[in-house]
Amino acid sequence: MNARDGILGRVREAVARRERREHPGSFQGWRPEPLPEDALVGFTQLFEAAGGEVLRFESEAAGREWLHGFAAAFAGVAVGETVPAALRPDRPALPPETAPLGVSMARGAVAETGSLVLDARDGRRTQLLPPTHVVFVRRDEVVATLQEALAILRDDLPSAVGLHSGPSKSADIGQILVKGVHGPGRVVAAVVGTVGTGP
Repeated sequence: MNARDGILGRVREAVARRERREHPGSFQGWRPEPLPEDALVGFTQLFEAAGGEVLRFESEAAGREWLHGFAAAFAGVAVGETVPAALRPDRPALPPETAPLGVSMARGAVAETGSLVLDARDGRRTQLLPPTHVVFVRRDEVVATLQEALAILRDDLPSAVGLHSGPSKSADIGQILVKGVHGPGRVVAAVVGTVGTGP
């Protein structure tokens, strides 16, 4: 017997002695704690804990009325390409590099992470450069898990998806928390509609 046969023989013996185990089944995901029954409640808790703001509007018309008053304090706005006409503010359009306010439309919101799901088609510069960012999300697209949010995108996948969980913040220098370093310092999630109303 040569060295190779000796090594392979010991491996075979070890494998034969090992206790067989059943396959554990498909991975169900990890959740740190039970999610609230209402995904909007869970999303709101985590998004606000991260420094974001959440507002609720029963209709797009109510959301637009609020945005009209809110945007009046800004010199202009950068609006994402996927924002419907009914949710566009009546303010001068500015490029994202100079706009004090950005408005986007989320593809969904996730309760388990407190994140907005943003589509690259809306314009990443609009989502990241203005110091204040208003993100509209439809109530029917606020879901419990990231898996459910990705299922919403399944039939219309963008080139990139961003998960935004509140305002940008960093404590890299001197362990001092500063907001708005790598993106907006204020993020408002405006949830429009009711369950079952759809787009």
